[in-house]
Amino acid sequence: MAPSPASLGFRLPAEWEPHGATWIAWPHNVTDWPGRFAPIPWVYSEFVRKIAPGEIVRIIVHSKSHENRARRVLSRAGVDLSRVEFFRFPTDRGWTRDSGPVFLKRSASASTQPIQEVSAGAARRPSEVAIIRFRFNAWAKYPEWHKDDAIPERAARALKLPLLPARAGDRDLVLEGGSIDANGQGTLLSTEECLLDTKVQARNPGLSRKDLEAALRDNLGVCNILWLGRGIAGDDTHGHVDDLCRFVNPTTVVLCREDNPQDANYLPLEENRERLEGMRLEDGSRIEVIPLPMPAPVYFDGQRLPASYANFYISNAAVLVPTFNDPKDRLALGALAELFTDRPVVGIHAVDLVWGLGAIHCLTQQQPALP
Repeated sequence: MAPSPASLGFRLPAEWEPHGATWIAWPHNVTDWPGRFAPIPWVYSEFVRKIAPGEIVRIIVHSKSHENRARRVLSRAGVDLSRVEFFRFPTDRGWTRDSGPVFLKRSASASTQPIQEVSAGAARRPSEVAIIRFRFNAWAKYPEWHKDDAIPERAARALKLPLLPARAGDRDLVLEGGSIDANGQGTLLSTEECLLDTKVQARNPGLSRKDLEAALRDNLGVCNILWLGRGIAGDDTHGHVDDLCRFVNPTTVVLCREDNPQDANYLPLEENRERLEGMRLEDGSRIEVIPLPMPAPVYFDGQRLPASYANFYISNAAVLVPTFNDPKDRLALGALAELFTDRPVVGIHAVDLVWGLGAIHCLTQQQPALP
């Protein structure tokens, strides 16, 4: 068997570490936003406009005509197209956080270790950035996933980067980027509802908690795994952590808090807060937990949506936060602005976006910069 990414010196960097690029997939599947697709490309263009000044934006499109439509929208929205690169990969959906390439990084001192399994055409030289090849099965829920599952291989080939197989013992590991959050120092957050579920949306049936923890350590270079309980109401992924709790620096997380005891989110979020109070970081120190408000419940067509300020994205140029025409928008933006003092915190209108059952973090994936 190939050596694990961790044994090669690779680790999952924190999102605030410098990016070389941000990946997104331009929207095309109208069933993700049924009856409400028209404004979605314009929402995309707004967060691309905010990301592009600080890093390249790499956009996945499925054809030349699809790329041309994206170019027209971005140009009209004032995006500098010299900061955008297009990659023609077929996709099922556009949730790049979960199906796109997850990048690992290692220090130059570790990069002399050989990498034995790489994608076809990848450079045969020591690399400080690689793609970890998790499998994707559409959240163990939807039948269309084969095109999305191939994206990491296509990206590795296009970038000439190593593609490292993610294994759990003798099998491939299914994992979505939205199900984990890391501080870059060895601690990883996830939820039992998502990764340990065996009945509703089981990603890796038959794997025990011990098996999964070993796989996370081997594949992501972490040493300390913290398990929260349940995710938020309306979450189609069955408990992704990026809707409820996020690292904002190596020792601090923001955790969503619901003030209404009658709301479906109140008890799960309180339980997660109690868990965090007893948890420790990789060095044994306590975690600082900062509350992040929840907006009032957002419904459309009778369905509750996973509206959460925790689904923010940390780009080089700005922290992009979904907003919901709610009085608590300014409270959430203010709380995050106090934590991210090295870059502006910017609200992105997400009432239309969240009808797709995700928001800004779900649609983006960072590529770390080379030293």
